Amino acid sequence: MMRLAVRTLRHRKSGFIATFIAVVFGTAIVMACGGLMETGIRSNVEPQRLAGASLVVTGNQSHHRPGVEDATPLTERVGVPVDLLAKIRSVQGVSSAVGDYTFTAVGSSIAEGHNWSGASLAPYHLSAGRAPRSGEVVVSSGKPGEQLTLLINGEPKTFTISGIAPQAASHAFFSDHDAAQLVRNPARFADVGVLVAPGTDISAVKERLEEVDGNLAVRAGVDRGLAEHPDAESHRTALIAIAGSFGGIATMTMMFVVASTLALAAQHREREFALLRGIGTTPGQVRRMILGEALMVALPAVVLGCLPGIFLGQFLFDQLSAHGVASPVIEFSQGWIPFGAGAGAAVLAAIGAGLIAARKSAKIKPVEALVEASLQRKWFSWIRLLFGVLFLGGGMALLIVTATVMSGPLAASTAGPSILCWAIGVAVLGPFWTKAVLGIWRWPVQALTRVNGRLAIRNLSARSVALSAAAMPVMLAVGISTANLYMQTTQVHASSEAFTRDLRADAVLVSDAGLSSTVLSEVRAVPGVTSASAFVRSMAAVDDPRNAPFDEEGAPVMGVDAQDANGTAPVRLTSGSLAGLTGSTAAVPEYMANKTGRGVGSEITMTLGDGTTVKLRVVATFAAERGYETIILPASLVAAHTTDGLTKQILVRADAGADVRPGLTKLAAAHPGVKVADRSTLVASNVEDLQTQAWINYMLVGMLIAYTAVSVVNTLVSTTLRRRREFALQRLTGSTRFQVLRMLTTESTLVTLTGVTLGTGVALACLLPFSAKVSNDALPTGPIWIYLVVVGAAALLTFASTLIPATTTLRHSPTQPSYTD
Repeated sequence: MMRLAVRTLRHRKSGFIATFIAVVFGTAIVMACGGLMETGIRSNVEPQRLAGASLVVTGNQSHHRPGVEDATPLTERVGVPVDLLAKIRSVQGVSSAVGDYTFTAVGSSIAEGHNWSGASLAPYHLSAGRAPRSGEVVVSSGKPGEQLTLLINGEPKTFTISGIAPQAASHAFFSDHDAAQLVRNPARFADVGVLVAPGTDISAVKERLEEVDGNLAVRAGVDRGLAEHPDAESHRTALIAIAGSFGGIATMTMMFVVASTLALAAQHREREFALLRGIGTTPGQVRRMILGEALMVALPAVVLGCLPGIFLGQFLFDQLSAHGVASPVIEFSQGWIPFGAGAGAAVLAAIGAGLIAARKSAKIKPVEALVEASLQRKWFSWIRLLFGVLFLGGGMALLIVTATVMSGPLAASTAGPSILCWAIGVAVLGPFWTKAVLGIWRWPVQALTRVNGRLAIRNLSARSVALSAAAMPVMLAVGISTANLYMQTTQVHASSEAFTRDLRADAVLVSDAGLSSTVLSEVRAVPGVTSASAFVRSMAAVDDPRNAPFDEEGAPVMGVDAQDANGTAPVRLTSGSLAGLTGSTAAVPEYMANKTGRGVGSEITMTLGDGTTVKLRVVATFAAERGYETIILPASLVAAHTTDGLTKQILVRADAGADVRPGLTKLAAAHPGVKVADRSTLVASNVEDLQTQAWINYMLVGMLIAYTAVSVVNTLVSTTLRRRREFALQRLTGSTRFQVLRMLTTESTLVTLTGVTLGTGVALACLLPFSAKVSNDALPTGPIWIYLVVVGAAALLTFASTLIPATTTLRHSPTQPSYTD
C-alpha cells in the first residue's frame, strides 16, 4: 500500500499541495512560539557591569500574601539592606562583597549613576585620570578636569570629570560618599556583588548566601545579568504567557486546517477508494494508504517549515522587544526543544488528520462509496455530533461565566477561550449551520440574480456538505479575527473611559529625569493654577486574608498629594477627604471598603512595590469602575518605594477660564528636561499597557488570519477544480463561459455571506457578554472599518479562490481531457 501511496502522490500532487502548505506554515508558527517560550523561560541576560562578580545578591522580587497560594510579583527593585553587607562578607567562601548603588543620572549618553567601588565588579579600568572624590565623576568619554552637568533627582548638578573608563558606556561613577547622598534610598543597595576565591564551590556559597536572609535572591552565571536589568525578569511572565497562549491557539488552528485539507482531499477521491474497495482492498489497507500519504506530505513539509520558523521567531521577539513586551537585553533562544515542538505538533496533526480522513473512506461499502462520491449527502457522524455539542456547550458555559461571574478586564480570561469553543463547535457541525444560513440568504440573492441565482442556490442546496467545507474557513477567519480585535478595542476604550471620567487635570508637567519638589511649589505659584499635585504610579499587594478586588496580580497604586475638593486627583470621593492624605494613609475604592469592612478610619496592611510592608489608615473612599479599581496613597510614599524614587508627572488644574499653559511653558523652560503636556498624555500613559497588549493581539491575530487564509484559498481552489466535469457538462448543454462564471459569482456570494454570517455570530457570542462586563454596554466599541476590512478580505479571498481557477479551466474546450482528469 505504501508503493501505491507513492504512486498516488505522483499523479495527484495538486490535491496534497493544500496540506503541504498548511503543515509548512503551521510548523513555522508553532516553532516560533516555542522559541519565544524558551526565551522567556531562560531569560538569559549577559552580565556586563556585574560581569566580574562570581555571584550577585539581589532582593526577592516576589511576595507571599497570607491566604493566597501564588506569590505576587514585585514590580519595583527590592534591593539589599545595607546592614546585610557585613553578614554577606562573613559567609564561608566569600572573599569579598561590594554593594552597588544605582540611581538615575541623565546627561549626554549617560542614563545611570553608581558608586565607584561598584566599578570593580565589571571590572572597569581607567584609561586616564583617577578615581572620583567628592564632587567628581568617572565617565566613558571626555577629558579629566572638564565640567559635566547631570540631571539627578530632577535637579541639575555639576561635577568635575576625574577619570575616563571607556567600557562604562551610559554609566557614571561617583565617589561612594556622593553616591550615598544622591541615591533616593541609601539604606538599600541595588545589589551586592560577591567575589569567591578560586577553587571554591560556587553552588555551596550560593546556598549559604540564600540562608542569610529569606528575602534575598542569589544569582549565578547568565542570571547575573538580571540583576542589572530587573525589568527583564518582570517581562518573563508576559513573554511566556503570550507564547503559550498563542502557541496553543496556533497548534489547534493548524490541526483543524490540516484535518480539513486532508479530509477534503479524501472526499475528492471517493470514487478511487470505491474502486479499491470493489477490487478487494480491505479497510485497513485503505487506512494505511491514506495515513502513508499524509506522512509523506507532512515530513518534507516539516523540514521546510523549520527554516522560516527560525526567522519568524526572531522577528516576533524583535517586535515584542520594540514595543516593550519583552526586554531587548534578553538573548533570543531557540534550541532543539522548539524544533521538536513544531515538528512534533505538525506530524501529530498530520497523523490525526490522516486517521480522521481515512475513517470514513476505509469503512464505507463500495456501492455506498460510489453513490457518496457522486453527491455527498451525509452531514456528519455521531462522533462529530458529540464533539460539536460539547464545544458549543463549552462556549455557552464560558458565555454564562463571562456574563455573571467576571468583571472588568478579567472577563477576557473566559471570553477569549470561548471564541475557539464557538468556532470549533460551529465548524464541526458545519453542514447544519450552513443549511440554516442558506435558508436565510437564498431568497434575497435569488431575487437579485434571477436565473443564475436559482441555479447557484440549487447547486449549493444539493451540495450542502461542499458548501460547508467552503464556508467554514471563511467563518473561522471572520469570527476569530473580529472577536479578538474588538475585544482589544473595547477593553482599551473602557479603561480610558474609566480613567478620564473623573480626570480633572487641565495640564501635566512631565520629565523622564524626575521632577524636584521645587518645581511643584513653583507650579502652584503660577497665576491661574487652582491645584497641583505630584502623580506617581506603581503596583502593590493588599496583605489581608479576606478577599479583595486585587487578589490576582496585586493592586494598582496611584500616588497624589493631599488636596481639597478642588484637587486634581482623578477620583469621585464618596466619604472622607484627601486633605489628610499624608504619611501612612490611603484612600480605597468604595466597593473594596464595603466588601472587606475597610471604611474611613480603619487600617489596611500593604506591601509596596519594593517589598516594604506598611500599615495605612484609610482617610477616604471613592467610586471606581469594577475591574479598574486602584488605591490612592501619598505621592511621596509611592515614589520612595519605586525603583528610581522619582516623581515624573505633576497634575495641574486651572481656574475656570484661565489659560495656564504660557506660564507653565515658561516655568518648564527654566528646568532642563521638563515638558508641558495636556490631558491626552495622562490618558495615553494610563492605557499604555493595554495599547501594547492590543498591538500584540493585532500582530498575532494577523498571523492567524494569514494562516486561516491559506485554508480558505486551498479549500476553495481545490473545490472549484474538482467541478471541472460539472462545468464541461454545463457548457456542452449550451451554457457559455460567462454564464458559468456568473453562476460561480453567485455561489461565491452565498459562500461569503454564509461564512460572514456564521463568523459574525461566533464573534458576537464572545463580544456581547464581554462588552457588557467591561464597559457596561452590550455592543463592542471600536471603529466599524475593522469589521469591514475583515469582511472585505474574506470576500476577496473567496471570490479570487473560486473565479481565478474557474476562469483558467473554462479557457479549454469542454471536450478536452483536462475536464475529465
